[in-house]
Amino acid sequence: MKELKIGFLQQHNTADTHGNILRLAEGISDLAKRGAQLIVLQELHNSLYFCQTECVDNFDLAEPIPGPSTKLFGEIARQLGVVIVTSLFEKRAPGLYHNTAVVIERDGTIAGTYRKMHIPDDPAYYEKFYFTPGDLGFHPIDTSVGRLGVMVCWDQWYPEAARLMALQGAELLIYPTAIGYDQNDTPEEQQRQRTAWQTVQRGHAVANGLPVVAVNRVGFEPLSGNPGNPGNPGNPGISVMSGEPGEPGPSEPGILFWGTSFVAGPQGEIIYEASADQEESIIVSLDLHHSEQVRRWWPFLRDRRIENYQDILRRFID
Repeated sequence: MKELKIGFLQQHNTADTHGNILRLAEGISDLAKRGAQLIVLQELHNSLYFCQTECVDNFDLAEPIPGPSTKLFGEIARQLGVVIVTSLFEKRAPGLYHNTAVVIERDGTIAGTYRKMHIPDDPAYYEKFYFTPGDLGFHPIDTSVGRLGVMVCWDQWYPEAARLMALQGAELLIYPTAIGYDQNDTPEEQQRQRTAWQTVQRGHAVANGLPVVAVNRVGFEPLSGNPGNPGNPGNPGISVMSGEPGEPGPSEPGILFWGTSFVAGPQGEIIYEASADQEESIIVSLDLHHSEQVRRWWPFLRDRRIENYQDILRRFID
């Protein structure tokens, strides 16, 4: 048995980036004291989800890697002796930015980085305005707690990405995430979307015989509260004093992030699912050697017909 204790923080965010980071640091410390060896944070955890609008001022949120956040989280990892999966807005060069996951080793060094490959462009998710698609490929990151297949949010819908990580020896798949409901959709449609989001990732677990960890944001972030939006530096949709996620007004535009961060086992079984509307700080124990047994029962990698998959590289087959 190779037990790995994975901690994650499902957190709401405010316009106060310093406050967000402070709460993250406190949460990481608490998880480490409770025995977590690997701690996973949500997508773009330092700030509000600024991609709801296209505003050049939001590029001021970006930072180099290595940079201030990797230094801060590196020091936290070193002091606590934990591995941390972070998600940062990377400034690579003037005018060149990425949505980048950085894995911090327990000695505080950078174990590896992954730049988000699939970039969405949908209402309230205008990520193509901000992020250049990743150019590092799909490669697991080796750490002291295992080989981690780290990807980011929209990547979680693509089976090809998960498979490439699995074929290179990833021991688990990890997805920092920021996804929620469109206020204009019916409750039935909202639930269909959330269920599909979880189902497709459970499918990756089954198809590859690997655990999956998906960590999402929670709470309502109004369109008016995004950093860089002139005339409104605050975030009226979130109760900062209470620390509880805010609720949308009857017609207020924005995203209600649906939380429900989860851990699935290598047969797609739900090991833990977080709340849809509350912050959580959770530790889940996984037996990474169990994947070997599952792959003996279901030898999907053995039975792949790789000689017949050439057309998968085509955009569409007419």
